[in-house]
Amino acid sequence: MKTFGTIGGKPVYEATLTDGDVAISVLSHGATMRDWRVPDATGKTQSVILGFDDIGPYTDNKRSFGILAGRIANRVRDGRFTMDGTTYQLDQNQNGNHLHGGSDGIGRQHWTMEEDGKSVRLTLKSPDGAMGYPGNVDFTYVISLDGHTVTFDITAVPDRPTPIAPAEHNYYRLGAPLAEHVMTIPAGHTTAVDDGLIPTGELAPVDGTPLDFRQPKKIGDQKIDDNFCLDGAPACRLETDAYVLTMTTDRPGLQVFSGFTLPQFETAGHDGIVYGPFAGVALEAQNYPDTVNNPSFGNIIATPDKPYRQTTSVTIVPAATR
Repeated sequence: MKTFGTIGGKPVYEATLTDGDVAISVLSHGATMRDWRVPDATGKTQSVILGFDDIGPYTDNKRSFGILAGRIANRVRDGRFTMDGTTYQLDQNQNGNHLHGGSDGIGRQHWTMEEDGKSVRLTLKSPDGAMGYPGNVDFTYVISLDGHTVTFDITAVPDRPTPIAPAEHNYYRLGAPLAEHVMTIPAGHTTAVDDGLIPTGELAPVDGTPLDFRQPKKIGDQKIDDNFCLDGAPACRLETDAYVLTMTTDRPGLQVFSGFTLPQFETAGHDGIVYGPFAGVALEAQNYPDTVNNPSFGNIIATPDKPYRQTTSVTIVPAATR
């Protein structure tokens, strides 16, 4: 490991794993995946996620590049939920709602990090009351590299019942403009949302809509920020002339954000690319948004006896080997 920089007066460490010509880099701040480099069919190695080569853009990472978002990823209506007769008010960091665990969520914390050459292990003790959440929670996050596959294993053990539903937040860019990416998602419905992108509780059929990706289709200039209700596996296939991505997960939903509200950055990202709207697509394996207020969506209350666990794997290979 090496020191990558400092945030809030504390050092940020970087761990790098390699397997053949594939390499990933992880930062201790935010449990952030900073880079993932894969050679294409011509042998040219490119980054396949959005990220930066210096600490600056990560000091105020409002667009959540590569973080582990949580304790609850995505949105919670009014930043509020009721559990066992008690109402809890969470940090309201987006238009009166709670987004990605709040303004100081787990994706904004300094994690303890160690690596063994094959995996990076990050741990965090999130205290009772953090961003309004009840209970102390011990998070363990293991990112491993095996060939062209990166696996994200997340475990969270609370000391009392509390909602937990994090999500890994990489933006992917597979060696081409986003409009040229062809995406396939086995989902017949999305979670319907209001104007604030908060679920209404209904599931909306994708039939006859631009959100029907059950057959391969280019993303184009489509403004997507939706949770797809997964009906099968793999959860997503994303391909360009350079690479093919395949994602598997044990989560029921996949938030797809086509990056249309990303600002124009002044600092260049990986491979000298200056990011702006539609620079990449976030693929966030998750429980449905606002499940904590919609019992029909499932249950995200973790307990000491039933801790939270998630396993998501992403494989990215050169297009010629598909």
